[in-house]
Amino acid sequence: MATKTHCLTPATNQECKVAQLTLQDTLDVVGGKWKLVLISILRGGKLKFRELSREAGISPRVLSKELKDLEMHDLVTRTVQDTRPITVEYELTPYSETLSDMIIAMHAWGKQHREKVIHKTVS
Repeated sequence: MATKTHCLTPATNQECKVAQLTLQDTLDVVGGKWKLVLISILRGGKLKFRELSREAGISPRVLSKELKDLEMHDLVTRTVQDTRPITVEYELTPYSETLSDMIIAMHAWGKQHREKVIHKTVS
């Protein structure tokens, strides 16, 4: 079977197809404009829905959808507090820690890319 060097590591065609599927799975879970931002904010500790909306600068409707997706993938937990009025708090699950290396790598790449783009426009 032929070996390819264009996917993550030298691999067979089948291994490259699996690698592409796993990358798509990752993007399905954390892709989009808000999910990693919300995870990053929640790394500082649990927040109430309105606090999280304010901190992220996201509309309540969009925030609700994003949090449901993150909860479905076991990255965030939702706790309803027995208060008047009822408050809802969100916090990261232990499983969300599995994203730490990726978040750190994306931060480093984003910083490097931002510097490259800024220097390109200044030059």
